[in-house]
Amino acid sequence: MKKTNYRWIIHVLFAIYMAVLFKLTLVRDIPQRELNWYLFREYARFWQNHSWWHLVYFFAGNIVAFIPFGAYLGYRGMKGVLAVFSGFMLSLFIETMQYVWSVGVSELDDLILNTLGTLIGVAAVALVKKKLGKKGGQDT
Repeated sequence: MKKTNYRWIIHVLFAIYMAVLFKLTLVRDIPQRELNWYLFREYARFWQNHSWWHLVYFFAGNIVAFIPFGAYLGYRGMKGVLAVFSGFMLSLFIETMQYVWSVGVSELDDLILNTLGTLIGVAAVALVKKKLGKKGGQDT
C-alpha cells in the first residue's frame, strides 16, 4: 500500500491560524489608538476589581494565541532562540500595526505574553520530538 503524505494539512492549518490571528488583532470596527507602557497595569486593575474573567481571558489569551506559532516553527525545525525571537517580532509587528491603524491598545504586556506563548509552543514540540525519538525538523 502506498503511504500518503498529509503534512500539507499542517501548512494549511497554519495559514488559517495566521489569518485568524490577524483578523482578531488587526481587523476591528471600533477605532482605538492607545499605548500602554506600564507592565501588567490592566491585569492589576482586573485583580483589584475582582474581574477574574477578564484577568484570565486576556492573560491566558495572549499566551495561548501564540502557542501554535511557536509549535509550527518548532515543527519546521527552527532553533528555539530564533523561533522565540520570531514570535517576539510577530507580536511587535501586531502591536505596532494596532497603533498605526488605530485598531487597539498596544501593550508591552502583550509582547511578553505572546513571546512566552511562542516559547511554550516551541518547547512542547521539542518535548514531543524527544519523546518520539525524532531529530531535526520537517523539510516540507
